[in-house]
Amino acid sequence: MSKLDDLIAEFCPNGVEYKPLEHCCCILDNKRKPVTKSAREAGEYPYYGANGIQDYVSDYIFDGIYILVGEDGSVVTPNGNPVVNWAEGKIWVNNHAHIIAEKEGVLLRYLFHYIQIINVSALIHGNIPKLTGSDFRALSIPVPPLPVQSEIVRILDNFTELTAELTAELTAELTAREKQYSYYRDELLTFENETEWNTLGEVTRIFSASRVHKNEWTTSGVPFYRSSDVISIFNGVENSRGKAFISHDLYEKLSSQSGKIQKDDILVTGGGTIGIPYIVPTDEPLYVKDADLICIQKSKRLNSKFLYHYFLTTKFRQYLNNVTHNATIAHFTISQIANTAVPIPPLEEQNRIVTILDRFDALSNDISIGLPAEIEARRKQYEYYRDKLLTFKELST
Repeated sequence: MSKLDDLIAEFCPNGVEYKPLEHCCCILDNKRKPVTKSAREAGEYPYYGANGIQDYVSDYIFDGIYILVGEDGSVVTPNGNPVVNWAEGKIWVNNHAHIIAEKEGVLLRYLFHYIQIINVSALIHGNIPKLTGSDFRALSIPVPPLPVQSEIVRILDNFTELTAELTAELTAELTAREKQYSYYRDELLTFENETEWNTLGEVTRIFSASRVHKNEWTTSGVPFYRSSDVISIFNGVENSRGKAFISHDLYEKLSSQSGKIQKDDILVTGGGTIGIPYIVPTDEPLYVKDADLICIQKSKRLNSKFLYHYFLTTKFRQYLNNVTHNATIAHFTISQIANTAVPIPPLEEQNRIVTILDRFDALSNDISIGLPAEIEARRKQYEYYRDKLLTFKELST
């Protein structure tokens, strides 16, 4: 950043002037027009609200390059900064977002970066969070000379571009690895007639849980899994519905009736996104919601991971669609699972296939786990330099 240091030393060695935002840009709030959802005519032009594009409409009221800053509603980030969007071209903006255009002497892109670091928490008023027009216009902005602004924009935009390129590259690599895994999974798990086939009900026990009423859920105790928990684990995300538990006493009472779930049993979603498998990793107490999850007990004839991979094959997903498509709400039932025929090659062959597919699966998971971590690291790097670059000594008057 020696070039920036040189520019600051040349153009503003004693600090920079701070000005109200309204002196740094053209505020166009008086030209905004809200349109109710029912009155909007679908089209090609983005319709912006407080936190970004809300719809696409058939007309526009702005044509140019703008910054949009949330006015009311979801207008503050967890760090207390405004919600800021960059918009170009023909757009419509409702009255939930402030809109500004460039004014001579201050680069709009410089303002875009700077507004994102202002803490507006103390300015947000009302039951519905609101950054009022008067508070917005009064935001204090450091205004270094244009050569300094230009260099700051170049550096920060470069960080943004590099992050976007990295994200695109890693996403493409993840997609390629997932396709590779899917291809080999379907190839390895396609069997000719000489392979033995049995229904799951012939080789193992299929069962579900006794009913647990919602008022029996607790905030701690024995984990109580629903289909949403298994789907969240499968997708590698947190369950937005939160975690659920039941008491140890209730667990002991109910599992004595339905049976205990053990390590290497497979839970399969019977509701929601059906047919998603989950291998129980430990013998720790665990209970499930009846009908939501079906338990396939581990079998001496089946490697649980082999069955897990088989449940993800294109052939099985097609079968699942065929046996459940007549229902108004799709459910995969105990009887349907028990009557599902699966290939049962020798255990040695099952283990060989599992080793290969686990390797491909791990390659995909490495990137799917690493991708958000890498993006987060780049975001923090960008924010560090942004905050550093946009901190100025105020010029003494």
